[in-house]
Amino acid sequence: MTTAYSYELAVQRDFIAQHVLTVPDPEPPEGQIHSHHFEVELHFAGDSLGEYGYLLNIVTVESILEDLVERYRDSVLNDLPEFEGLNPSVENFSRIFGDHVAERLSVAGETTPDQLRVQIWEDDAAWASHTRTV
Repeated sequence: MTTAYSYELAVQRDFIAQHVLTVPDPEPPEGQIHSHHFEVELHFAGDSLGEYGYLLNIVTVESILEDLVERYRDSVLNDLPEFEGLNPSVENFSRIFGDHVAERLSVAGETTPDQLRVQIWEDDAAWASHTRTV
């Protein structure tokens, strides 16, 4: 059963990064280093607003998102420590991205929403997402 939340907030950015899939015998070009024009969208949901009428302070969310986009922009995902031992699929990327967002919200002392969903498009036709309760 899906919970319907009363408030939602979404912020998105795009960037280009590279990866090589590490599964056995990937179809070309996935087995070679190649680029994707990723678009990441953070969706927050919750039943209540904070003291100032925000689900989250959008300026804080945008700052966190900008920092993470800068981390991944023009990088090779395989070379980053968070992908060590993992296939750098868009599914894994969406979970890892969400881990970073949740950690940074906590450090910023932000009011925690009930849910965070990270949706990442790797091109115009394909995306994956990861949803977590925060």
